[in-house]
Amino acid sequence: MQTFYHRLVTSARISQWKGRFLSSIARSSENGDVLPEMPYFNYTPAPYNGPSASDLLKRRREYLPTCLGPFYHNPLNLVEGKMQYLFDENGRRYLDAFGGIATVSCGHCHPDVVEAIVNQTRLLQHTTVVYLNRAVIDFAEALASKLPGELKVVFFTNSGTEANELALMIARLYSGCHDMISIRNGYHGNGAATMNATAQNFHKFNVVQTGIHHVLNPDPYRGVFGSDGLMYAKDVQDIIDYGTSGRVAGIIAEAIQGVGGVIEVAPGYLPAVYGIVRKAGGLCIADEVQSGFGRTGSYFWGFEAHGVVPDIVTVAKGIGNGAPIGAVVTTPQIAKVLTQRTYFSTFGGNPVSTAAGLAVLRVIEKEKLQENAFMVGSYLKDRLSLLMEKHEIIGDVRGRGMLLGVELVKDRELKTPAKAEMLEIMEQMKDMGVLVGKGGFCGNVIRITPPLCFTKEDSDFVVDVMDYAMSKM
Repeated sequence: MQTFYHRLVTSARISQWKGRFLSSIARSSENGDVLPEMPYFNYTPAPYNGPSASDLLKRRREYLPTCLGPFYHNPLNLVEGKMQYLFDENGRRYLDAFGGIATVSCGHCHPDVVEAIVNQTRLLQHTTVVYLNRAVIDFAEALASKLPGELKVVFFTNSGTEANELALMIARLYSGCHDMISIRNGYHGNGAATMNATAQNFHKFNVVQTGIHHVLNPDPYRGVFGSDGLMYAKDVQDIIDYGTSGRVAGIIAEAIQGVGGVIEVAPGYLPAVYGIVRKAGGLCIADEVQSGFGRTGSYFWGFEAHGVVPDIVTVAKGIGNGAPIGAVVTTPQIAKVLTQRTYFSTFGGNPVSTAAGLAVLRVIEKEKLQENAFMVGSYLKDRLSLLMEKHEIIGDVRGRGMLLGVELVKDRELKTPAKAEMLEIMEQMKDMGVLVGKGGFCGNVIRITPPLCFTKEDSDFVVDVMDYAMSKM
């Protein structure tokens, strides 16, 4: 009887789920309003028989306590993903407009990436740099081919934090200086050196942090000089003149600040600053952890939009579509400094992770995901800009491709952050089936960083849901 009952319940749940996924009929809210219609998606997830969200939350609080709790008043228990969609324990489908914090580039569980991971796992799950293995070398070669100039020496790491830690150390070793320049509001990780380089107080613990000089943020929306990149660059020269010996190890900068609220540095800033830093003996580090791998659409790398070539590039997140991997890419000359001692990473360059990375590159090229990021991302940004004309709460729409931010304010003239309102809008959007991120120093920026397979129909749904949520504020 138990077996029969289990089959009966499972069959009922599957029928219920199919109705949720395959139906294209617009839903109605409790007050009779017609809600935006989620795009059709012909996929049914496997039945879930695991612990509930409430049970997992209780156990997480006991065994995985962190200062960063899960999103939403009623946290989601996500159990399956397929391309741009995620599914919860009840089989409900959500459009993922956050992409695991700009990490899922090809789409959740993309078959080509899954196949590469499974095949490599069957052959060899782990080895280290003391042996040869084609997976790590193939990916290093492919990754280097995507970068300009002499940027062709690759060091693999486990994350973006570790990549930035290594990059900062390389710059200090190569220059013989300790002083580094970093931009206010930037985020570079939570290690010892990267926490130091990060310039947001809520990401910095009260531990010894030295050798970093934080310069003005070249923020076109809130910055003191608006979009005048050269005026912000002058602050870098002033810091070098008045705060250092006149020489520095380098600068680390994101072309678009992700955690900081999707803020693209002002035009003209990076070329001017790169020149200033190099004149002072330093190296220029491009943190491409969030803006790399075609996400900005116009270019494969965020720094390319500013006409500069860095000395060191750090990558992670989208590099593996969710596989834990990061990398530092630099020139042969600069890389020599690591031969002064022995440097290696046990898991950096793991064959499974590098096989995933190579598959990601191939999928991006085969499916023209960079081009899709440009076309669909531009369409989405245009629709968001039109929404800004309708809702006074939207103070700014910014970003490139599928790295977009919507800053919410209580007053457009005063630019008063609307943090509480933003959280309420996020909740309502989740209830209607759209998952977005949050960011910015004041926590009032909606971050939209979906998988690069997003469609115009998906974009319409995101904007329509946002419009509905804002209309109900």
